[in-house]
Amino acid sequence: MIQTVLETSVLYSLLHSYVLGHDAMKRMQSSNILVSGLRGLGVEIAKNVILGGVKSVTLHDQGQAEWRDLSSQFYLREEDLGMNRAEVSQTRLAELNSYVPVVAYTEALTDDYLTQFQVVVLTNSSLEEQQRVGDFCHSNGIKLVIADTRGLFGQLFCDFGEEMLVIDTNGEQPLSAMISMITKDAAGVVTCLDEARHGFENGDSVIFTEVQGMTELNSCQPIEIKTLGPYTFSICDTTGFSDYVRGGIVSQVKMPQKVAFKSLTTSMTEPEFVVTDFAKFERPGQLHLGFQALHSYQRKHNRLPKPWCQADGEELVSLAKEVNSSQTGSAKVDELDDKLIKKLAFVSAGDLAPINAFIGGLAAQEVMKACTGKFMPMVQWLYFDALECLSEEEGGAMLTEEDCAPRNSRYDGQIAVFGSQLQEELAKQRYFLVGAGAIGCELLKNFAMIGLAGGEGEVIVTDMDTIEKSNLNRQFLFRPWDVTKMKSETAAAAVKQMNPSIRITGHQNRVGPETERVYDDDFFESLHGVANALDNVDARMYMDRRCVYYRKPLLESGTLGTKGNVQVVIPFLTESYSSSQDPPEKSIPICTLKNFPNAIEHTLQWARDELRVCFKQAVRECYAVPHFLERTLKLPGAQPLEVLEAVYKSLVIDCPRSWADCVTWARHHWQCQYSNNIHQLLHNFPPEQLTSSGAPFWSGPKRCPHPLEFSTSNHLHMDYVMSGANLFAQSYGMQGSTDRVGVAKILDSLSVPTFVPRSGVKIHVSDQELQNDNRLEELKTLLPGPEASSHFKLTAIDFEKDDDSNFHMDFIVAASNLRAENYNIPPADRHKSKLIAGKIIPAIATTTAAVVGLVCLELIKIVQGHKKVESFKNGFMNLALPFFGFSEPISAPSHKVGLDSGGRGSVQRVCV
Repeated sequence: MIQTVLETSVLYSLLHSYVLGHDAMKRMQSSNILVSGLRGLGVEIAKNVILGGVKSVTLHDQGQAEWRDLSSQFYLREEDLGMNRAEVSQTRLAELNSYVPVVAYTEALTDDYLTQFQVVVLTNSSLEEQQRVGDFCHSNGIKLVIADTRGLFGQLFCDFGEEMLVIDTNGEQPLSAMISMITKDAAGVVTCLDEARHGFENGDSVIFTEVQGMTELNSCQPIEIKTLGPYTFSICDTTGFSDYVRGGIVSQVKMPQKVAFKSLTTSMTEPEFVVTDFAKFERPGQLHLGFQALHSYQRKHNRLPKPWCQADGEELVSLAKEVNSSQTGSAKVDELDDKLIKKLAFVSAGDLAPINAFIGGLAAQEVMKACTGKFMPMVQWLYFDALECLSEEEGGAMLTEEDCAPRNSRYDGQIAVFGSQLQEELAKQRYFLVGAGAIGCELLKNFAMIGLAGGEGEVIVTDMDTIEKSNLNRQFLFRPWDVTKMKSETAAAAVKQMNPSIRITGHQNRVGPETERVYDDDFFESLHGVANALDNVDARMYMDRRCVYYRKPLLESGTLGTKGNVQVVIPFLTESYSSSQDPPEKSIPICTLKNFPNAIEHTLQWARDELRVCFKQAVRECYAVPHFLERTLKLPGAQPLEVLEAVYKSLVIDCPRSWADCVTWARHHWQCQYSNNIHQLLHNFPPEQLTSSGAPFWSGPKRCPHPLEFSTSNHLHMDYVMSGANLFAQSYGMQGSTDRVGVAKILDSLSVPTFVPRSGVKIHVSDQELQNDNRLEELKTLLPGPEASSHFKLTAIDFEKDDDSNFHMDFIVAASNLRAENYNIPPADRHKSKLIAGKIIPAIATTTAAVVGLVCLELIKIVQGHKKVESFKNGFMNLALPFFGFSEPISAPSHKVGLDSGGRGSVQRVCV
């Protein structure tokens, strides 16, 4: 059990470090966090922070669970009513991450108690409490986050001290480019190779390496640049430097920045706003006053304004005007937006899970920034509203106090905003959720909270995957004891615990042509809509086509680290998901991989190809399939040659009889790849080789390699042999070994022939030359018949990055870093290698929560029956910057069809 906990805690840290980095994770793991207020917003923040892997989390709340809490507090149940929210939530939150101690605290927050925390988060606090705690934290170097939600409105404030040091403002990988020329003049203009734009911006700092001639640059401290164009930039006066000869790499350096924060008291009168929606540019200033007026109202009446009460709305407007008139700084506005403030009053008693998910995701990300110094913090106020969710008939004017009055129902917090009729409609919905991963888990949680399919409706969730350890840091419905269980069934059972009323069914089917007998006409016709929670474009486009065909709304979303996007597709109203596509990923030329790598990404892809070619049994299994040769010859690029060579070696040359044979194979393969092939390459293209134009052959992206000499005392060499020999043994169904001493003895007894480069060996300089290799014909004649494979059992080896005992990543790390050493490319550690070779899409709980909150706001609009395209919002965010962009969806295209009596075409909206 202890081992399981340790493995899980390391995994939590590793997965978040793909986004934050090792150093940031270490700083986060030394941070104690206080979250005050355990209603829906507080539990969302706490969940995300615990999943992030801080040192400890303390939950503070002096209040008891009420009916209205159940509309968004997903760790409270009906039997918990009347119990302390923090104490009830503590046990369930602690299950999220065994590595993070979670405790409950139910006394008042004293100054002395606050001193033990690095970050304090206040939710559901009075303005007086916020100011008292804020002043104390600002004076004592404790970072402060204040978050609040009121119905369809959200507020966020950050104070990280007067000298917050930001180590990395955007989290992007540092850029680098290869140099073709540097002028020797006052401007010092650097020109990069025109293979790709350098991507630098004015003010970036860079360093230089491998510059020949103007070597003074190689030892310079980071230099601030001025960009001149996509391939050029200016550095400094280079007249005193040596003449530039050739080569060089310029690399971006992330320079720390200091950010100064004002205290809460000061910032209230002189606020700085982060704009979330530029179509609502004036609203932050208005809501800044409105939220203060709400605090005044609460202080006066000891309650919030009643839902949709006209008298309470008028009173809040009067209070907001008083607040505005008392302002002396920039917080004062010329004219108060009475309608906006009145709507704030109407819905302020509401408590909505989607709004809490969005604001809670943002707030938790700010906590992580405060702990780590990674990413640019929010300076200092953020306000958000989703008033488009209200009825399109003048913002919900049809609702009455009676419609929205509390009913001692778990949906009281939502009924306070939308009334009871929407709740009834939500209960009837039948939705298809495709995917139960990170986004899928968050969607199901929100579905349960808002009451989707809480009556006669149904949620059908399908996911063919089982739960893995690597899922646990962001797919929060799963626990360590759920590993190996089906995602869909486990997630369905988990949300049933949150809201027993939800009708949900789990499937284990892949969506695609092969399951159209399951998800047929009757199935789609019965749906009200579809939500995608997928991780690949092909599946997204397939579901988009199905929704277009059956005219069903589609909710689409995705995340990548701190970035997220939301798209809503409405039949006959908006364009479909497939109407616009991202450009395809840039592929690495085959010849770059085979002979001319210049980046660690190239060597890692080469290592993955090695794993596939040497050990992936699908290649060998193909040999027994009819028409094997015809199928193989149709493969793209160099694959036909690689496959036939692998089959020939497996069946004829390399077939092992003992563990020693496997070690021998690995040693000889090492010699071939890292010594002999490099000797041959340098024989064909010597270091001093010139091109037909007289330029050095080994220049620009072509790095001149050098061969390696094997040594059993070199750990990397032994790593390669150990992993390679074990994988080779596995592929032939033989027992491997981890005895490095024994392997070293076998290696010492081996005699490795001396390699002599041969003349006339063809090395391909371009991908086209690979297509015309005549060795294909030779191999076709040498291959034995299918009966040759019947003498031994060959076992498939498919790359699995998450099993540290299977030698897959050991082989890839060693193979890649050895090749990097050949070409003088800086190596990559296991963490970075796993990220790149495993093609891991970094995901964190904060972004996922925020994105899904926005998705569910769009879902509410769909269920409400909104018909105007301007009511819907597509969104993009990057929490690292932070940046938010919202826009109305692009309208569905219109086409003229038919002729009217005057011979004119009529315009109809089509669903494409």
